[in-house]
Amino acid sequence: MQSAKYSIGIDFGTISARTVLVRVNNGEEVATSVYEYKDGVIDEFLPGTDIKLEPEWALQNPEDYLEALKRTIPDVLKKSKVNPENIIGIGIDFTSCTMLPIDKEGTPLCMRDKYRHHPHSWVKLWKHHAAQPEANRINQVARERKESFLWRYGGKYSSEWFFSKALQILNEAPDIYEAADRLIEAADWIILQLTGEEKRNSCTAGYKALWDPEKGFPCREFFRALNPRFENIIDEKMSKDIYSLGERAGGLTNKMASLTGLKKGTPVAVGNVDAHVSVPAVTVTEPGKMVMIMGTSICHMMVDKNLHSIPGMCGVVKGGILPGYYGYEAGQSAVGDIFGWFVKNCIPSEYFKQANKRRINVHRILEEKASSLKAGESGLLALDWWNGNRSILVDADLSGLLLGTTLETKPEEIYRALIEATAFGTYKIINTFEENGVKVKELYACGGLPERNKLLMQIYADVTGRKIKISASSQTPALGAAMFGAVAAGKNRGGYDNIIEAAKNMAHLKKESFEPYKENHYLYQEIYAEYEKLHDYFGRGENRVMKKLKDIKRKLKEKRAHKG
Repeated sequence: MQSAKYSIGIDFGTISARTVLVRVNNGEEVATSVYEYKDGVIDEFLPGTDIKLEPEWALQNPEDYLEALKRTIPDVLKKSKVNPENIIGIGIDFTSCTMLPIDKEGTPLCMRDKYRHHPHSWVKLWKHHAAQPEANRINQVARERKESFLWRYGGKYSSEWFFSKALQILNEAPDIYEAADRLIEAADWIILQLTGEEKRNSCTAGYKALWDPEKGFPCREFFRALNPRFENIIDEKMSKDIYSLGERAGGLTNKMASLTGLKKGTPVAVGNVDAHVSVPAVTVTEPGKMVMIMGTSICHMMVDKNLHSIPGMCGVVKGGILPGYYGYEAGQSAVGDIFGWFVKNCIPSEYFKQANKRRINVHRILEEKASSLKAGESGLLALDWWNGNRSILVDADLSGLLLGTTLETKPEEIYRALIEATAFGTYKIINTFEENGVKVKELYACGGLPERNKLLMQIYADVTGRKIKISASSQTPALGAAMFGAVAAGKNRGGYDNIIEAAKNMAHLKKESFEPYKENHYLYQEIYAEYEKLHDYFGRGENRVMKKLKDIKRKLKEKRAHKG
């Protein structure tokens, strides 16, 4: 009797890495392991120093990524008792754009004593927004030169993406830029560590770094117009060799086999992005179905046979999600992060006492209290821009708004209004897609929020007027990564020839789904109309108070730092 075959998927997230060991023939998740990053999101001080970071910075420590490999893979092997001989492939995904400078040996500069105390030598996490001036410059020059690539990013390149961050390094730390042999996505760096091969993936290159499968990267003249020393960034700091999703990047090295307990030479798939790899993992392999990856932020993913220009989309790439389709990405920069902020800063002690007494999370207390409210009953309306707006406005300098509070406003009313605001943000994205030719017939959800908050999911269904289906996996990106690992192994080794075949066998949905209540949808339509007015008033330039307040805050902090 032939032994069962398995693949491993590793999802490198914002605050942790999650590894799953999956049975290849049916997608059964045999074992799971989670490693919480020791340094987490670095946004105040560099680890082990008193070096304070400026506003809008968000860094990570690449040592956390290596520690995740060291801990989680042996852990799933121990839990499952699976023979490494029967593990046919490995896949990984990453938050993106998360990028870093490395030397010729592939070592991150922040891991060298010479550069460790320089903030620009560290990993810039996806939500690092301090490169907004560079993003503004990229957009200005692209418009002036009438660059054809700009429309593929909804007309606006983001401060979160690769070249904004790379240009910030050059502008603010030319010595770090010069010392870097390569600037690389963290997903591709992990592949380099696993295989010893630098194999840059088409997903991050296409959605974050202006690469087009037919045209390649923008011309040197464009980069020179940004900064003369930026002219040869592709040849000097990156690579023109880009590899398709599901391709085999290489085999596991001796060093990594020893570190993880896996077999040397185990096939490793090229890297991928957490949101994009989740699409086939929730059974979606055709148009008309939007996948929402719901956690600290939300990514909204679609595929379509045709190429459309969607205002404010994060990007569209041919083959960027599934072969044979154009893959579309949009998103919201903060969702779960907003609820986390609210609980951390705005909840009275009495609510925590109630939660402790019942031995439940305070989020559950808020959910229960907010569930007793009807749509619109709070009298509140919010804009979901606590971490800027990714889609549709693509503006990290925007900030949050809460309207309608009185002396009688309760925490659960604010909590519900924040949930509704994020749902309105998603609805704005859906409507923008539909207005520009990409139909959204069904919604699919995965991530931490669908697992934990039923009220949130019902509100999203009510606001959007669409049924929401839920992934069966609690670790959907890691499952998706494991599926691509099975594709990298190939059918001859017990895997699959393509991701569509893998999805037919390995991806599953829960029986539970969320149907919209018509009455609530009609009420929310009325409130959403007011949301849209605020959205355009504060977001499209008529009232620039959010940016003005940020400018004042920034100048005062700089003045204080200078005095210090």
